[in-house]
Amino acid sequence: MKFKKAHSLTSSMFLFLGITFTALLFFVGSLFLDKSNLSLGNKYQNQVKFEGDELNLPQLSIDKIFNNDHFLINDYPESKIRTILVTGDVLLARSVNSKTVALNDFNWPFLKVADVLREADVTYINLESPLINNCKSTHEGMRFCGDPQNTKGLVFAGVDVANIANNHIYDQGKEGAMQTEKILNSYGILPVGLSGSVVKDINGLKFGFLGYNDVDYLGKSIPIEDILVKEVNELKPRADVIIVQFHWGNEYTSNITDRQKILAHLAIDSGADLVIGNHPHWIQPIEIYKGKLIAYSHGNFIFDQEWSEQTKLGVVGKYIFYDDQLIDVEFLPIRIVDYGQPYFLTGEDKRKVLNSLYSETLLFQ
Repeated sequence: MKFKKAHSLTSSMFLFLGITFTALLFFVGSLFLDKSNLSLGNKYQNQVKFEGDELNLPQLSIDKIFNNDHFLINDYPESKIRTILVTGDVLLARSVNSKTVALNDFNWPFLKVADVLREADVTYINLESPLINNCKSTHEGMRFCGDPQNTKGLVFAGVDVANIANNHIYDQGKEGAMQTEKILNSYGILPVGLSGSVVKDINGLKFGFLGYNDVDYLGKSIPIEDILVKEVNELKPRADVIIVQFHWGNEYTSNITDRQKILAHLAIDSGADLVIGNHPHWIQPIEIYKGKLIAYSHGNFIFDQEWSEQTKLGVVGKYIFYDDQLIDVEFLPIRIVDYGQPYFLTGEDKRKVLNSLYSETLLFQ
């Protein structure tokens, strides 16, 4: 009898403890979920939802872009997602060209970044080097040229589109510019900025690209306001998404000029969906204007400017579209070593670059 009673009391005690423990787990779990939602900075809270048969897509904001959580993109139908990677300035001349020629390895500049670049639906660079035959190797000078075999490195890295509307494309004259355009085309890379717009079909969605040089006003890619409006409007019937790249601004500064802002806003007012920029060789702030993103400068990507920390840094912009709407942006910081070889930053080094870009962006708004 004593045994049965003790057994009964023990069973009751275990039952009570079991119920209490279960309740405690539920309570702690609910706290964790609440804190998880808060830790996302409300970036993704209640964003993936349907209204009837329509998917309610998230709207871009500065805070969302600089939140570290970009994983929810995996919840969208893969067939609807297109990813565009945009780099900073790419120099395949001077010390970079000398290195690739000496090594006879034209993939060398891209060895540490190619795996990431190749994952995108489109990888878009700003090529600062005319590619010509009989280019002499050098480590100095401001009139650039690169060996045409450097194009093999672009193919290795998965480059699809190259903006050549910049202040160095005519360094080897008109013939050098035309030869560069021809070489890029022969390797299946679309050059933009010398002969008007280009359009690339990505899984049934057409992306249109325009490039303009606002630095030295050579060639046909000068962003005269009336021409810019006209060309963006002419591209609309042929493209579902329009991306305009400008070579603009002042070098070696994070300060954005009034001219940059005027051109960026005009492009969006005319129908551009994304505006991207290069030339300053420093990373510059971003802006959201009328719901559209402007990335004023991605900094350097492949360059031999080892003389300052800022010129050894850059970001690769990862622009994610759901059909024709830009729904997520992530910036991937890089550092350049050995006069022309970038690698992606991680940990505290990555956070430092992103925090700096975020702070400067908030000051710019």
